[in-house]
Amino acid sequence: MDDTARVRQLRIVVEAEDYDEALAFFRDALGMPEQESYSGDGGARVAILDAGRATLEIANPQQKAMIDEVEVGRPVAPRIRLAFEVGDSRSVTARLVDAGAELIAPPTVTPWNSLNARLQAPGELQVTVFQELDEAPL
Repeated sequence: MDDTARVRQLRIVVEAEDYDEALAFFRDALGMPEQESYSGDGGARVAILDAGRATLEIANPQQKAMIDEVEVGRPVAPRIRLAFEVGDSRSVTARLVDAGAELIAPPTVTPWNSLNARLQAPGELQVTVFQELDEAPL
């Protein structure tokens, strides 16, 4: 494929009723640095946050159900869920709960050897924070 035809960036746009709450949560609590921000007429505001490397994960309904079962123990995920790789799932989960996220499921070791937690975040987003484990599952 010609390099000019390839995707260069994945940008997910989230409409958040409480812009300041969502910005503080993702920028400050989760630690996604602000790359750019703009404001416009009528109070329009947007911030572009750096999420590191982005991937798009396509899953069939059976895989989505299996992930819910492993991480939460029951079906809970909407059609779109964000997942963030972090260095320490336990401390990031605690920080995000302190910042206003609702804990859906605490950090859990998965069959694919990561430590995953599920939260309901501002902006009506369900998120997973996950830590890749280098050693055998806990």
